[in-house]
Amino acid sequence: MSAARSVLVMTDRYDPTADLVVEELNRRDAPVFRFDTSEFPTALTVSAELTGKQWRGRARTARRSLDLDDISGVYYRRPTAFAFPDGMSVEERRWANVQARLGFGGLLASLEPWLNHPHRIGYAEYKPVQLRTAVAAGLLVPRTLVTNEPDTARAFVSEVGEAICKPFSGTTAVTDTEGPHQVFATRVTPEQAGDPSVAHSMHLFQQWVPKDYEVRLTVVDDQFFAARIDARTAAATVDWRADYHALDYTAVTTPKFVRTRVTELLRRLGLRFGAMDFVVAPDGEWWFLECNPNGQWAWIETETVMPIAAALADALEGRTTL
Repeated sequence: MSAARSVLVMTDRYDPTADLVVEELNRRDAPVFRFDTSEFPTALTVSAELTGKQWRGRARTARRSLDLDDISGVYYRRPTAFAFPDGMSVEERRWANVQARLGFGGLLASLEPWLNHPHRIGYAEYKPVQLRTAVAAGLLVPRTLVTNEPDTARAFVSEVGEAICKPFSGTTAVTDTEGPHQVFATRVTPEQAGDPSVAHSMHLFQQWVPKDYEVRLTVVDDQFFAARIDARTAAATVDWRADYHALDYTAVTTPKFVRTRVTELLRRLGLRFGAMDFVVAPDGEWWFLECNPNGQWAWIETETVMPIAAALADALEGRTTL
């Protein structure tokens, strides 16, 4: 019997989410090569030659090695910046960083299959792109405005009646005199939407959809894991990330029409994995809010015991249909 192909995991050394997948792969005795890009070039060496239609070579650390042409899946999580040797000047580091990004990064980009490819992640992270694509896939999306014009924002909020303002990235943080703090979705009045500071950057305003509850839907290839989220405080009702201690979770079934349209959304975005947020209105309609192509899911597995890590391991070992 031939040896199992390796799974490549790219992430920071401290990543509890990736740890769950690696632990699952270890239980299966699946070969895993985990590294962070910060290990290149001081603790990770790479050589590859273009032979035929693919690059053949090896990546090596002090303890392990990986055949670049013998990979069953690449899991892209949260790798950090390259770390160059001490003593290099600022200009040398700048030059070396470009060479590493285009050379080493380009070699990695040519590997396959990814979960998800970093270029696809970057494209899908653009909120205007994913919202337009969601509409094209047949999903319900609340009326949305992106603008840096205060008067336009004020008029929009006045017209829709109730609205929220939300950041374009869920990981956005602001640092002030009290230190860094997270920015969450906030309900706004027409007067707040028309504040002159809106002109300072791009803002996203969205019509408020009445909620029965919310759903975090995690999809891995053709496996769907839907968790109903019920909020018990006002802050969590607007944005459940604002108060994790006030949330109750229940595993639910994804309606067939949602599965079909989400599958089409991911196909159009070129994604195999997505962590999506929906509002379920009192009439039962599922309203799409966003798709995080590299989102967190570990706490959902802990709360609901849905086997998300196992699904990711299946995908990375090539056990699921691409």
